[in-house]
Amino acid sequence: MFQALGDWVAYSLLGLSPESHLGQAVQFFVMDTAKIFFLLVVIIYVMGLLRAMVSPERVREYLRGKPVWLQRALAITLGAITPFCSCSSIPLFIGFVEAGIPLGVTFSFLIASPMINEVAVVLLATIVGWKIAVLYVIAGMVVAWFGGIILQKMKPERWVEEYVWKIHMGETPAIEQDTSLAGRHRFAMQEVKEIVGRIWKWVLAGVALGALFHGFVPQSWVSEHLSGGDWWSVPAVVILGVPLYSNATGVVPVVEALLSKGVPLGTTLALMMSIAALSLPEMLILRKVIKLPLIARFVAVLAVSFIVVGYLFNFLEHLI
Repeated sequence: MFQALGDWVAYSLLGLSPESHLGQAVQFFVMDTAKIFFLLVVIIYVMGLLRAMVSPERVREYLRGKPVWLQRALAITLGAITPFCSCSSIPLFIGFVEAGIPLGVTFSFLIASPMINEVAVVLLATIVGWKIAVLYVIAGMVVAWFGGIILQKMKPERWVEEYVWKIHMGETPAIEQDTSLAGRHRFAMQEVKEIVGRIWKWVLAGVALGALFHGFVPQSWVSEHLSGGDWWSVPAVVILGVPLYSNATGVVPVVEALLSKGVPLGTTLALMMSIAALSLPEMLILRKVIKLPLIARFVAVLAVSFIVVGYLFNFLEHLI
């Protein structure tokens, strides 16, 4: 259905040639835009129905008092399935600190939350297959688990801003949500409006970038520069991904275009992780609650982790 729409707009409505670079780029853009926004609305609405009883306060209270390993596992899982955006990271960070949850567990949540979410996973599976989607989720969870442990070993408490320790989130009562069917419907519709309204421009930017790459970058150039598995390619894409602010959903079309041109799986996943979890805006938001030395260590741990993931999956791709 979506491919037929792309074909009709590019080749029938606009009269472009299927053999031209512009025709292929336009067809890719229309097809992926329609597919991604359709899936976005459906998935966010369905998850919104289930999330009506989830709030940052409930997350904090549920984690309080659990063993550290269980806190970490729950934090990573919640980070992967909850809709908390970067603007929620500050109150969540403060709330976790007030609840006595180790900072390493909080960082595991902060790593998993932007990098893994059910919308991006379903989109990734729909576009490039469940095999790659599952590999991405596993890699993201491993990075979140060990990244949090490594950061905890660095005794990060000394780099948390003073005011964070003085705020008591527990003094603010949690807002009860309407859990009736009608209430859940309203909540789900609000989720669709809020999340799609927040990310639509990044999705369009990602699709446009993927379309340009798909239509205008020759296969021969990709084979010569990116598909050879040169040692520098993985660190290069991780560095490249930092200023390219987007989210995991918006970068999926870029992943599709890269893989279709023969870019190695590990290199592609490393770029996706870097764009999703190491954006400059997120670092600026985190700067409000943690000091620069800890931000530098946070970035370094993730960058090294993504490079290792890239090398590992490039190696495994040759064995499969």
